[in-house]
Amino acid sequence: MKNFLKWLLAFVILVLICTIPLYGPSLFRRGSSRVQYQQNPSSGALTIGDDLLQCAAAPFIIPTAGWIGVLYDDSIFSTSSHSGLDIFGLAGNGVTPVYAAYDGYVTRLPEWVSAVIIRHPRDPLAPGRQIWTYYAHMADAAGQSYIVADIPPGTFELEVKQGTLLGYQGDYNSSSLRQIDTHLHFSMVLDDGRGNFRNETDIANTIDPSPYLGMRLNSRCGDRPPLCRPDVACP
Repeated sequence: MKNFLKWLLAFVILVLICTIPLYGPSLFRRGSSRVQYQQNPSSGALTIGDDLLQCAAAPFIIPTAGWIGVLYDDSIFSTSSHSGLDIFGLAGNGVTPVYAAYDGYVTRLPEWVSAVIIRHPRDPLAPGRQIWTYYAHMADAAGQSYIVADIPPGTFELEVKQGTLLGYQGDYNSSSLRQIDTHLHFSMVLDDGRGNFRNETDIANTIDPSPYLGMRLNSRCGDRPPLCRPDVACP
């Protein structure tokens, strides 16, 4: 019995050692955070894109161009569900633009190298609810950020309009040993009811983007490739 317990303990330790490099950094990087609601007067300097993609009748634009290769609720390593969409551009790092999906207020915490989050005070599909959209991997593997200079680390509540240029797709994955391809990770995060965004790595804290983008982008009913069909949404 003692030998069995020793082997079991060794197995658990091995699993933790292998898992922390993959998921550990993101657990701390995307945690809930309180932000101050104040408009930044320099918001007018930001660029609005002219190559925006939007399905008919959908409130959100598609935040970047590319192949939506990992859907919402897809299984990752058979152990967890994907909390957003991974959109893969074909042009490599620092080339494919990333845009704000909807009007709101962007925050970039001081420690965020590749990510920003936008607060949307009025959910267009659920009046009275505040939501957040999260955009990640906008840097290269070495940590060179592709987020626009007008959104430096420590930016809080900078007003942005739908289609505002946020940065460019990259392949940054924090200190994880797992390499990734150039893409944008886009997710919709619930508010905690006190003006903070919840931990995006837990799918229970996120929303299916399908109805907001006018596509079927939930892995349980998703089309591959997705089609702009605002009349068809996941149940």
